[in-house]
Amino acid sequence: MKTYRLARVAEAIREVASETILYELRDPRVKSVTVTRAEVSGDLQHAKVFVSIMGTDKEQQLTLRGLRHAAGFIQSKLARRLQTRFTPLVHFVLDQGVKHSIEMTRLINEALAESAPPAAEPTTETPSANAPPEGTADDAAESSGERPA
Repeated sequence: MKTYRLARVAEAIREVASETILYELRDPRVKSVTVTRAEVSGDLQHAKVFVSIMGTDKEQQLTLRGLRHAAGFIQSKLARRLQTRFTPLVHFVLDQGVKHSIEMTRLINEALAESAPPAAEPTTETPSANAPPEGTADDAAESSGERPA
């Protein structure tokens, strides 16, 4: 099958799954879910929907179980949108890409912090740029108890 058609079908599956999860799914187990991408088999019989779930591992597994339970509902919404002979069977897969990218960013930041030379601390105190110089009209007014105009 043409690759551009597979890409269009995969994008339609991603859109329908995302909208259905966000607006129409009423399962309390399903929360903090982001549909990252979808892959479709060459014969359009199976579709993998990759989801990113925020939370602990236990919360992720609970949410994934809720999504698998709601797969039929999402598949029925998909059947209305796609005009194909067969509706793909939807499988939800936990996408580890976001978790891996956060971990890589953390490792890079640690490596940069270790390789950076320590910043030299200034030993002399410099007067702040916002402080008025000593002996101005404001100081004289404060000492006399008058307010400056």
